[in-house]
Amino acid sequence: MERCVFPRNTKPLVLGHSPSSLKGFSNRLLSRRISLKNRKPLIVIAAHCKFSGLNTPLEPSSPAGLTLSTVLQNQRDQFHVAVAEQLHQLAAERDGATARMNLSLDSSDSCLHRRIAKLKENECQIAVEDIIYMLIIFKFSEIRVPLVPKLSDCICYGRLEIHPSKHWQLESIHSFEVLQIIKEYLTAVSGCRADSCVTDEWATTQIHQAHLGQVYAASILYGYFLKSASLRHQLDLCLTQVHRNHLALIKLPELWSCGSTNLVLGSVISPRSTSVGHRPSQPWKNCEETLRCYVMGLDPESLQRLAKVKTKEAVNLVEKHCLALFGDEKTGTIDSNVIITTSFSSLKRMILEAVAFGSFLWDAEEYVDDVYMLKENSL
Repeated sequence: MERCVFPRNTKPLVLGHSPSSLKGFSNRLLSRRISLKNRKPLIVIAAHCKFSGLNTPLEPSSPAGLTLSTVLQNQRDQFHVAVAEQLHQLAAERDGATARMNLSLDSSDSCLHRRIAKLKENECQIAVEDIIYMLIIFKFSEIRVPLVPKLSDCICYGRLEIHPSKHWQLESIHSFEVLQIIKEYLTAVSGCRADSCVTDEWATTQIHQAHLGQVYAASILYGYFLKSASLRHQLDLCLTQVHRNHLALIKLPELWSCGSTNLVLGSVISPRSTSVGHRPSQPWKNCEETLRCYVMGLDPESLQRLAKVKTKEAVNLVEKHCLALFGDEKTGTIDSNVIITTSFSSLKRMILEAVAFGSFLWDAEEYVDDVYMLKENSL
């Protein structure tokens, strides 16, 4: 049984809103990497992807990244210690080069030190991106899910089947509310219901490799967005509870002066009451709303702010990871004419992995920024 995924008139649903930054950014992220050669489409059927070692699509290129890769494989319990050491060292090197540049502003060596500082900054940025990537790999390893390797290593005669699928593990990192939203997103994007039967999941579909790359990049951003939105929702709920408790403390003496408080019924009994058992108004009645309602109630500007990746390093990392996964290693482009045949189960795995990647990216970005100040994303 064979079906075609992503009908032309179908658009992914994002909680009643479509933050333009999700679609626009993911398209910009990959559009300049897609090869638009005028030739007949080539239908490729990919084979089963095998996992061994780290075998990640993107390999670290900096000494810091290579060091952490070795530590992760051989001394896992020392991984976070090694990360902290590398970040502190990079911060010291960058700040030292900047300090020497500032001290030499009035000297004849100012041009030289400015150039050295710029080179050191670029070197540290590459290293920090590798560190963020290794932190993400570590998070995936905690749930025993290896990243899908380069698709170019999988493509040959046969089908693209990712075994084991690891659907449950990838879903386990999310709260119940977030997971329900992700399942709806998955259905909207792939056309396959999250609770579909085995027969439906093993049905095959065809998709352009370049389009799959755009869906993967957009799903990373969607995972990042959901992480930001859920944390802001939790923060607002905490602040609401604090405010409610504060108001209760302020009004308690006033309530006692008016009469006795029935703590069981939650009502005030007073000689001035107009009726027995009258319930006071509850101004915070609708504060404890679901994440879905909370997000749908946000204005477009707030949605865009939550969906925007905060740092330049994270943006670069998403682009490099997607290019390494879907692109041609020799040409550095994603061929828009290649069509991949795969099952909905494997497609689901790709999307769930991307959403998890976005969530882990948010965590890693925050972790690194506490030690090494990252550059703000100006896009």
